[in-house]
Amino acid sequence: MAQESIFNKTVAIIGAGPAGCICAKFLLEKGIIPTIFDKGKYLRTILPTGGGRCNLAHSEFGFKELAKNYPRGEKFLYSAFSKFGTKETIEFFNSIGIKTYTQDDNRIFPTSNSSKEVQEKLLKAIQKCNFEQEEVKLVEKLDNGYKITTNKSKYAFDIVIISIGGHSNFEILKPLDIKIEHPVQALVGLVTKEKFSNISGVSIKNVKANGKEFKKLDNGDIIFTHKGISGPLIYKISSIYARKEKPYKISLQILKDFNLQELLDKNSHKEIKNLLGQFVPKSFAAWILKNLEISEDTPCHKINGKTRDKILNKLTNFEITITGNVPDGEVVTCGGINLKEINPTTMESRKHHDLYFCGEVMDIDGFCGGFNLQNCWSTGFIVAQDINS
Repeated sequence: MAQESIFNKTVAIIGAGPAGCICAKFLLEKGIIPTIFDKGKYLRTILPTGGGRCNLAHSEFGFKELAKNYPRGEKFLYSAFSKFGTKETIEFFNSIGIKTYTQDDNRIFPTSNSSKEVQEKLLKAIQKCNFEQEEVKLVEKLDNGYKITTNKSKYAFDIVIISIGGHSNFEILKPLDIKIEHPVQALVGLVTKEKFSNISGVSIKNVKANGKEFKKLDNGDIIFTHKGISGPLIYKISSIYARKEKPYKISLQILKDFNLQELLDKNSHKEIKNLLGQFVPKSFAAWILKNLEISEDTPCHKINGKTRDKILNKLTNFEITITGNVPDGEVVTCGGINLKEINPTTMESRKHHDLYFCGEVMDIDGFCGGFNLQNCWSTGFIVAQDINS
């Protein structure tokens, strides 16, 4: 059974992921010993993050700038990030013996490049918690506190913290009448109507997404696949359009400020494929020319104005029709607890006193680069700070 903490209230954390575990650490620092429920290995979801290296955070220290990297939850996170942002995250991990470094792309990793080290040291830091390796089936409101039903037993707690992540069974919250946004994939490769199997594996750097929805996005890389298109820029587009009905079209600017006529004039005897191959991968140049029914070996001086404009349009307004998501390796979801249900300064339920949420269980998701873990660290801290404050 759960032990009572020194302030004479029992606290349960449902979900031993990043958010639940960091919340437990800060509760322990306040003299509160929580009981953590999880059906599986504790902190297991952190192991695949950052390709097994654990991308702990992103080197952005302004809380509003940091929050811009969340298609859902940007303004909701202002309060949490202003109190516990990148600086505090680095300091926290240093305090439990994890040193960090920052890559050229501003992603922050442990110097060990090991998710396993993060798992082991964070679990060691919370070893005084009560751990119940049980599957929670239901959370119900009592007159004073909450009833938790698991696959093995029933428990009563004064305070309950929900940190079950974005993939879990939200049915456990049904008795509490909490509004849930149905989870869908985010940060995934996209299936296209166009066939790119001939150029599968070809990547293009520094591509821009056209359209007002993507105005805030930096240029990024794309990769063609057997099923469609992937890469860092595509992950961001898939995240922004996570709930957009398919099929839909996207437009990519492969090259910008590209004066094709001037290049044609200066390279009049060069074959058009070889000219384009100076600016994009030759296989991609060949794909474009075949798609436009232009012979690869056409000399540049034979490219007329109409043909020139067709090529230029493909390079500056490369339209693709998206028909689906590639499910492989998806770890982030768009969806979860509707943010209107939660007080952003405390992460407490607006409907139920002493019921809290933290991490990806909420309808918050960020881009690749440490942002989804930052949500876990920050909101877990906020919950712990509000309890017995």
